[in-house]
Amino acid sequence: MIITGKYPNLRLRRNRKSDWIRRLVQENTLSCNDLILPLFLIDGKNKKESIKSMAGVYRYTVDKLPLILDKAVKHKIPMIALFPYTNKKFKNSLGSEALNENNLVCRSIRLIKKKYKDKIGIMCDVALDPYTDHGHDGLLQNKEILNDESIEILAKQALLQAEMGCDVIAPSDMMDGRILKIRKTLDKNNFKKVQILSYAAKYASSFYGPFRDAVGSKKALKGDKKTYQMDYSNNEEALREVALDIKEGADMVMVKPGMPYLDVIRIVKNNFKIPVIAYQVSGEYSLIMNGINKGLINKEAIYETLISFKRAGANAIVTYFADKVAEKLSSN
Repeated sequence: MIITGKYPNLRLRRNRKSDWIRRLVQENTLSCNDLILPLFLIDGKNKKESIKSMAGVYRYTVDKLPLILDKAVKHKIPMIALFPYTNKKFKNSLGSEALNENNLVCRSIRLIKKKYKDKIGIMCDVALDPYTDHGHDGLLQNKEILNDESIEILAKQALLQAEMGCDVIAPSDMMDGRILKIRKTLDKNNFKKVQILSYAAKYASSFYGPFRDAVGSKKALKGDKKTYQMDYSNNEEALREVALDIKEGADMVMVKPGMPYLDVIRIVKNNFKIPVIAYQVSGEYSLIMNGINKGLINKEAIYETLISFKRAGANAIVTYFADKVAEKLSSN
Protein backbone atom coordinates (compact mmCIF):
# COMPACT_ATOMS: atom_id res chain seq x y z
CA MET A 1 0.00 0.00 0.00
CA ILE A 2 1.26 3.46 -0.93
CA ILE A 3 0.45 6.11 1.69
CA THR A 4 0.24 9.58 0.22
CA GLY A 5 1.00 12.58 2.38
CA LYS A 6 2.45 12.81 5.86
CA TYR A 7 1.81 14.42 9.21
CA PRO A 8 1.02 17.27 9.91
CA ASN A 9 -0.59 17.88 6.49
CA LEU A 10 -2.23 14.47 6.73
CA ARG A 11 -4.29 13.94 9.88
CA LEU A 12 -6.40 10.77 9.73
CA ARG A 13 -8.30 11.83 12.84
CA ARG A 14 -10.06 14.54 10.80
CA ASN A 15 -12.26 11.76 9.38
CA ARG A 16 -13.17 10.61 12.90
CA LYS A 17 -13.96 13.93 14.57
CA SER A 18 -17.79 13.64 14.59
CA ASP A 19 -20.48 11.01 14.33
CA TRP A 20 -21.65 12.29 10.94
CA ILE A 21 -18.21 12.03 9.31
CA ARG A 22 -17.58 8.60 10.80
CA ARG A 23 -20.88 7.44 9.26
CA LEU A 24 -20.06 9.10 5.95
CA VAL A 25 -16.72 7.34 5.44
CA GLN A 26 -17.68 4.02 7.05
CA GLU A 27 -16.34 1.14 4.95
CA ASN A 28 -18.60 -1.68 6.17
CA THR A 29 -22.17 -1.60 7.42
CA LEU A 30 -24.56 -4.07 9.00
CA SER A 31 -28.23 -4.34 8.10
CA CYS A 32 -31.10 -6.75 8.67
CA ASN A 33 -30.38 -8.07 5.18
CA ASP A 34 -27.11 -9.56 6.46
CA LEU A 35 -28.73 -11.82 9.07
CA ILE A 36 -29.83 -15.45 9.14
CA LEU A 37 -31.69 -16.57 12.27
CA PRO A 38 -31.21 -20.15 13.54
CA LEU A 39 -34.23 -21.72 15.26
CA PHE A 40 -34.34 -24.83 17.42
CA LEU A 41 -37.39 -27.09 17.28
CA ILE A 42 -38.85 -29.41 19.91
CA ASP A 43 -41.75 -31.88 20.04
CA GLY A 44 -44.98 -31.13 21.85
CA LYS A 45 -47.35 -28.20 21.94
CA ASN A 46 -47.32 -24.70 23.39
CA LYS A 47 -43.70 -24.84 24.53
CA LYS A 48 -40.90 -22.28 24.50
CA GLU A 49 -38.02 -24.02 26.25
CA SER A 50 -34.84 -22.28 27.39
CA ILE A 51 -31.41 -23.72 26.57
CA LYS A 52 -29.17 -23.64 29.64
CA SER A 53 -25.91 -23.26 27.73
CA MET A 54 -27.28 -20.51 25.43
CA ALA A 55 -28.77 -17.64 27.43
CA GLY A 56 -31.63 -15.97 25.57
CA VAL A 57 -32.02 -18.76 22.98
CA TYR A 58 -34.98 -21.16 23.04
CA ARG A 59 -36.41 -24.33 21.55
CA TYR A 60 -39.90 -23.91 20.09
CA THR A 61 -42.68 -26.35 19.40
CA VAL A 62 -44.00 -26.02 15.86
CA ASP A 63 -47.15 -24.18 16.97
CA LYS A 64 -45.04 -21.63 18.86
CA LEU A 65 -42.81 -20.68 15.92
CA PRO A 66 -44.95 -17.63 15.02
CA LEU A 67 -43.79 -16.06 18.32
CA ILE A 68 -40.40 -15.43 16.79
CA LEU A 69 -41.24 -15.62 13.08
CA ASP A 70 -43.66 -12.68 13.26
CA LYS A 71 -40.79 -10.55 14.58
CA ALA A 72 -38.32 -11.91 12.04
CA VAL A 73 -40.67 -11.05 9.17
CA LYS A 74 -41.46 -7.62 10.66
CA HIS A 75 -37.75 -6.79 10.85
CA LYS A 76 -37.13 -8.21 7.37
CA ILE A 77 -34.66 -10.91 8.29
CA PRO A 78 -34.20 -12.67 4.92
CA MET A 79 -33.88 -16.26 6.11
CA ILE A 80 -34.21 -18.62 9.06
CA ALA A 81 -32.35 -21.91 9.63
CA LEU A 82 -34.14 -24.88 11.23
CA PHE A 83 -32.51 -27.33 13.66
CA PRO A 84 -34.44 -30.10 15.45
CA TYR A 85 -34.09 -31.47 18.98
CA THR A 86 -35.10 -35.04 18.22
CA ASN A 87 -36.63 -37.18 20.93
CA LYS A 88 -34.38 -40.13 21.87
CA LYS A 89 -37.11 -42.62 21.00
CA PHE A 90 -36.91 -41.52 17.34
CA LYS A 91 -33.13 -41.92 17.08
CA ASN A 92 -31.32 -44.96 15.69
CA SER A 93 -28.01 -45.86 14.05
CA LEU A 94 -29.33 -44.97 10.56
CA GLY A 95 -30.90 -41.63 11.44
CA SER A 96 -34.19 -42.84 9.94
CA GLU A 97 -36.18 -39.96 11.43
CA ALA A 98 -34.44 -37.64 8.94
CA LEU A 99 -36.57 -39.23 6.22
CA ASN A 100 -39.88 -38.97 8.08
CA GLU A 101 -42.16 -36.46 6.36
CA ASN A 102 -43.74 -35.70 9.74
CA ASN A 103 -40.51 -34.97 11.58
CA LEU A 104 -40.00 -31.62 13.30
CA VAL A 105 -38.31 -29.95 10.34
CA CYS A 106 -40.90 -31.06 7.80
CA ARG A 107 -43.83 -29.98 9.97
CA SER A 108 -42.16 -26.62 10.58
CA ILE A 109 -41.56 -26.03 6.87
CA ARG A 110 -45.21 -26.73 6.08
CA LEU A 111 -46.43 -24.34 8.78
CA ILE A 112 -44.04 -21.57 7.74
CA LYS A 113 -44.90 -21.83 4.05
CA LYS A 114 -48.62 -21.87 4.81
CA LYS A 115 -48.53 -18.88 7.16
CA TYR A 116 -45.74 -16.76 5.66
CA LYS A 117 -45.47 -18.01 2.05
CA ASP A 118 -42.39 -16.28 0.55
CA LYS A 119 -42.02 -13.53 3.14
CA ILE A 120 -38.99 -15.29 4.59
CA GLY A 121 -36.61 -17.95 3.27
CA ILE A 122 -36.17 -21.34 4.90
CA MET A 123 -32.77 -23.01 5.20
CA CYS A 124 -32.63 -26.65 6.29
CA ASP A 125 -29.67 -28.52 7.69
CA VAL A 126 -28.76 -31.73 5.84
CA ALA A 127 -26.89 -34.03 8.22
CA LEU A 128 -27.78 -37.02 10.34
CA ASP A 129 -26.39 -35.99 13.74
CA PRO A 130 -29.75 -34.79 15.18
CA TYR A 131 -31.24 -38.18 14.28
CA THR A 132 -28.53 -40.78 15.03
CA ASP A 133 -28.04 -42.48 18.38
CA HIS A 134 -24.27 -42.11 17.96
CA GLY A 135 -24.34 -38.35 17.27
CA HIS A 136 -22.46 -38.43 13.98
CA ASP A 137 -23.39 -36.70 10.71
CA GLY A 138 -23.23 -39.93 8.72
CA LEU A 139 -23.51 -43.68 9.13
CA LEU A 140 -21.15 -45.27 11.65
CA GLN A 141 -19.65 -48.73 11.15
CA ASN A 142 -16.75 -50.16 13.16
CA LYS A 143 -15.85 -46.65 14.40
CA GLU A 144 -15.68 -45.36 10.79
CA ILE A 145 -18.05 -42.83 9.22
CA LEU A 146 -19.15 -44.30 5.90
CA ASN A 147 -18.98 -41.69 3.16
CA ASP A 148 -20.70 -43.09 0.06
CA GLU A 149 -23.44 -44.87 1.99
CA SER A 150 -24.13 -41.67 3.99
CA ILE A 151 -24.57 -39.43 0.96
CA GLU A 152 -27.30 -41.72 -0.37
CA ILE A 153 -29.33 -40.97 2.76
CA LEU A 154 -28.39 -37.28 2.76
CA ALA A 155 -29.66 -36.90 -0.80
CA LYS A 156 -33.01 -38.41 0.25
CA GLN A 157 -33.14 -36.08 3.23
CA ALA A 158 -32.48 -33.07 0.98
CA LEU A 159 -35.16 -34.17 -1.49
CA LEU A 160 -37.73 -34.57 1.29
CA GLN A 161 -36.99 -31.08 2.60
CA ALA A 162 -37.37 -29.66 -0.92
CA GLU A 163 -40.69 -31.46 -1.33
CA MET A 164 -41.91 -29.88 1.91
CA GLY A 165 -41.02 -26.40 0.60
CA CYS A 166 -37.48 -25.72 1.83
CA ASP A 167 -35.83 -22.90 -0.14
CA VAL A 168 -32.15 -23.51 0.68
CA ILE A 169 -30.70 -26.95 1.28
CA ALA A 170 -27.66 -26.67 3.58
CA PRO A 171 -25.51 -29.82 3.83
CA SER A 172 -23.38 -29.53 6.97
CA ASP A 173 -22.16 -33.14 7.09
CA MET A 174 -18.80 -32.71 5.29
CA MET A 175 -19.05 -35.99 3.39
CA ASP A 176 -17.14 -36.01 0.09
CA GLY A 177 -19.32 -35.74 -3.01
CA ARG A 178 -22.58 -34.93 -1.27
CA ILE A 179 -23.16 -31.64 -3.11
CA LEU A 180 -23.07 -33.34 -6.52
CA LYS A 181 -25.34 -36.15 -5.29
CA ILE A 182 -27.85 -33.71 -3.83
CA ARG A 183 -27.81 -31.40 -6.87
CA LYS A 184 -28.45 -34.31 -9.24
CA THR A 185 -31.24 -35.63 -7.01
CA LEU A 186 -32.94 -32.24 -6.79
CA ASP A 187 -32.67 -31.61 -10.53
CA LYS A 188 -33.92 -35.08 -11.43
CA ASN A 189 -37.03 -34.44 -9.31
CA ASN A 190 -37.68 -31.00 -10.83
CA PHE A 191 -36.35 -28.94 -7.91
CA LYS A 192 -33.92 -27.04 -10.11
CA LYS A 193 -34.70 -23.74 -8.37
CA VAL A 194 -33.90 -24.99 -4.88
CA GLN A 195 -30.55 -23.57 -3.79
CA ILE A 196 -27.67 -25.35 -2.08
CA LEU A 197 -25.69 -23.58 0.63
CA SER A 198 -22.76 -25.86 1.28
CA TYR A 199 -21.00 -25.94 4.62
CA ALA A 200 -17.87 -26.15 2.48
CA ALA A 201 -15.28 -25.21 5.12
CA LYS A 202 -16.56 -26.67 8.37
CA TYR A 203 -13.88 -27.21 10.96
CA ALA A 204 -13.63 -29.79 13.75
CA SER A 205 -14.01 -27.08 16.37
CA SER A 206 -14.32 -26.80 20.13
CA PHE A 207 -16.94 -24.07 19.67
CA TYR A 208 -19.90 -26.37 18.89
CA GLY A 209 -20.67 -27.57 22.41
CA PRO A 210 -23.77 -25.46 23.19
CA PHE A 211 -25.28 -26.30 19.77
CA ARG A 212 -24.89 -30.03 20.39
CA ASP A 213 -26.61 -29.46 23.71
CA ALA A 214 -29.40 -27.55 21.94
CA VAL A 215 -30.10 -30.36 19.44
CA GLY A 216 -29.50 -33.17 21.92
CA SER A 217 -26.48 -34.80 20.26
CA LYS A 218 -23.80 -33.85 22.79
CA LYS A 219 -24.20 -36.79 25.17
CA ALA A 220 -24.85 -39.22 22.31
CA LEU A 221 -21.67 -38.39 20.38
CA LYS A 222 -19.27 -41.31 20.27
CA GLY A 223 -15.71 -40.15 19.63
CA ASP A 224 -15.10 -36.98 17.62
CA LYS A 225 -15.67 -35.69 14.08
CA LYS A 226 -12.07 -35.14 13.01
CA THR A 227 -12.17 -37.71 10.19
CA TYR A 228 -14.67 -35.62 8.22
CA GLN A 229 -14.63 -32.07 9.57
CA MET A 230 -11.56 -29.98 8.73
CA ASP A 231 -8.36 -29.65 10.76
CA TYR A 232 -8.34 -26.15 12.28
CA SER A 233 -4.65 -25.82 11.44
CA ASN A 234 -5.44 -25.63 7.71
CA ASN A 235 -6.61 -22.76 5.53
CA GLU A 236 -5.48 -23.69 2.01
CA GLU A 237 -7.43 -26.94 2.29
CA ALA A 238 -10.54 -24.77 2.60
CA LEU A 239 -9.96 -23.53 -0.95
CA ARG A 240 -9.95 -27.13 -2.22
CA GLU A 241 -13.18 -27.89 -0.37
CA VAL A 242 -14.88 -24.75 -1.68
CA ALA A 243 -13.66 -25.30 -5.25
CA LEU A 244 -15.00 -28.86 -5.30
CA ASP A 245 -18.38 -27.84 -3.90
CA ILE A 246 -18.77 -25.03 -6.44
CA LYS A 247 -17.98 -27.46 -9.27
CA GLU A 248 -20.53 -29.88 -7.85
CA GLY A 249 -23.29 -27.26 -7.85
CA ALA A 250 -23.19 -25.17 -4.67
CA ASP A 251 -24.87 -21.76 -5.02
CA MET A 252 -23.37 -20.40 -1.79
CA VAL A 253 -20.69 -21.60 0.62
CA MET A 254 -20.35 -21.50 4.39
CA VAL A 255 -17.34 -21.02 6.63
CA LYS A 256 -17.92 -22.42 10.13
CA PRO A 257 -17.10 -21.38 12.88
CA GLY A 258 -16.90 -17.65 12.36
CA MET A 259 -14.56 -15.38 14.29
CA PRO A 260 -11.63 -17.83 14.68
CA TYR A 261 -11.79 -18.29 10.88
CA LEU A 262 -12.01 -14.73 9.54
CA ASP A 263 -8.85 -15.40 7.54
CA VAL A 264 -10.60 -18.32 5.82
CA ILE A 265 -13.61 -16.16 4.95
CA ARG A 266 -11.26 -13.63 3.36
CA ILE A 267 -9.26 -16.11 1.27
CA VAL A 268 -12.44 -17.82 0.08
CA LYS A 269 -13.95 -14.46 -0.89
CA ASN A 270 -10.77 -13.39 -2.65
CA ASN A 271 -10.52 -16.60 -4.65
CA PHE A 272 -14.15 -17.30 -5.57
CA LYS A 273 -16.81 -14.91 -6.78
CA ILE A 274 -19.62 -16.63 -4.89
CA PRO A 275 -21.74 -15.63 -1.89
CA VAL A 276 -19.89 -16.54 1.32
CA ILE A 277 -21.86 -17.06 4.53
CA ALA A 278 -20.27 -16.95 7.98
CA TYR A 279 -21.64 -18.91 10.92
CA GLN A 280 -21.19 -17.29 14.32
CA VAL A 281 -21.58 -20.57 16.16
CA SER A 282 -23.06 -21.42 19.54
CA GLY A 283 -19.76 -21.31 21.44
CA GLU A 284 -19.03 -17.83 20.12
CA TYR A 285 -22.54 -16.71 21.07
CA SER A 286 -22.37 -18.15 24.58
CA LEU A 287 -18.95 -16.67 25.31
CA ILE A 288 -20.11 -13.21 24.23
CA MET A 289 -23.39 -13.48 26.17
CA ASN A 290 -21.59 -14.67 29.31
CA GLY A 291 -19.21 -11.74 29.00
CA ILE A 292 -22.11 -9.30 28.65
CA ASN A 293 -24.13 -10.83 31.50
CA LYS A 294 -21.12 -10.73 33.83
CA GLY A 295 -20.30 -7.13 32.93
CA LEU A 296 -16.94 -8.02 31.39
CA ILE A 297 -17.86 -6.49 28.01
CA ASN A 298 -20.74 -4.34 26.83
CA LYS A 299 -23.40 -5.11 24.22
CA GLU A 300 -21.52 -3.18 21.56
CA ALA A 301 -19.31 -6.28 21.31
CA ILE A 302 -22.15 -8.03 19.46
CA TYR A 303 -22.05 -5.48 16.62
CA GLU A 304 -18.26 -5.42 16.62
CA THR A 305 -18.13 -9.16 16.00
CA LEU A 306 -20.79 -9.05 13.29
CA ILE A 307 -19.03 -6.23 11.49
CA SER A 308 -15.83 -8.29 11.61
CA PHE A 309 -17.54 -10.85 9.36
CA LYS A 310 -18.55 -8.15 6.89
CA ARG A 311 -15.03 -6.73 6.98
CA ALA A 312 -13.64 -10.19 6.20
CA GLY A 313 -15.91 -10.46 3.16
CA ALA A 314 -18.98 -12.38 4.31
CA ASN A 315 -22.21 -11.65 2.46
CA ALA A 316 -24.36 -12.77 5.38
CA ILE A 317 -24.07 -14.18 8.89
CA VAL A 318 -25.86 -17.00 10.65
CA THR A 319 -26.06 -15.73 14.22
CA TYR A 320 -28.14 -16.37 17.33
CA PHE A 321 -28.11 -12.61 17.83
CA ALA A 322 -30.05 -12.08 14.58
CA ASP A 323 -33.47 -11.36 16.10
CA LYS A 324 -32.11 -8.99 18.75
CA VAL A 325 -29.83 -7.16 16.31
CA ALA A 326 -32.54 -6.85 13.65
CA GLU A 327 -34.92 -5.32 16.18
CA LYS A 328 -32.29 -2.78 17.19
CA LEU A 329 -31.32 -1.97 13.60
CA SER A 330 -34.97 -1.53 12.60
CA SER A 331 -35.57 0.95 15.41
CA ASN A 332 -32.56 3.11 14.54
